[in-house]
Amino acid sequence: MNFNEIKKIVGESSNIVFFGGAGTSTESGIPDFRSADGLYNEGTDERYTPEEMLSRDFFLERTEMFYHFYKSKMLYPDARPNPAHEALVKLEQRGQLKAIITQNIDGLHQLAGSMNVLELHGSVHRNRCMGCHAVYPLASIVGSHGPVPLCERCGELVKPDVVLYQESLDMELLERAAAYIQQADVLIVAGTSLTVQPAAGLIRLYEGNHFLLINKSATPMDGLANYIISESIAKVLSALTAD
Repeated sequence: MNFNEIKKIVGESSNIVFFGGAGTSTESGIPDFRSADGLYNEGTDERYTPEEMLSRDFFLERTEMFYHFYKSKMLYPDARPNPAHEALVKLEQRGQLKAIITQNIDGLHQLAGSMNVLELHGSVHRNRCMGCHAVYPLASIVGSHGPVPLCERCGELVKPDVVLYQESLDMELLERAAAYIQQADVLIVAGTSLTVQPAAGLIRLYEGNHFLLINKSATPMDGLANYIISESIAKVLSALTAD
């Protein structure tokens, strides 16, 4: 594989789309899900799997336990963007990157300065009252009094604006993401196992021949990629965007 060839392709493209997963944020200190050190392989004292605890049924039926897990394992309010996020900002500011499609809920792309970010699974930074629909920031969840955050206006339960297991993705958002991928000249996919549907299935819509996959482990989509790099995402994206 010729890295200079990839850098030339990226440098000359005016229609790049980035599709990222949890691996994009691991260098910001946020654990991913399915790697050896990820959340799903971490021992817990609970009787339930992370998938069960992050489901809508669990949220509604065992809300206090849900929030204990959510606040201790899913929230990283002090996390900051890493060089991968910053490199994507640079590509967008150059007019080359048209969209970031992310499975992450941490908001680090926006914190870095990216403007067009499609959050397929929502964001921890938005939280809504299930009664009056009042919106609360992340700080309200982190600093909430009591085990369960309740609305200051009506007293109803506040739910994170994240897509839980058993919930559907926003179809309008999925359609926008699909359109960006179909129209892309260069598709960069990074830090995702590409096993979560329907988000991962979006990759199959790419019709070009400049599919760059950056991931430490093999994925079901490796056979479709034109270039595969098993290195640090921050290192690779920084090198690709260096002047």
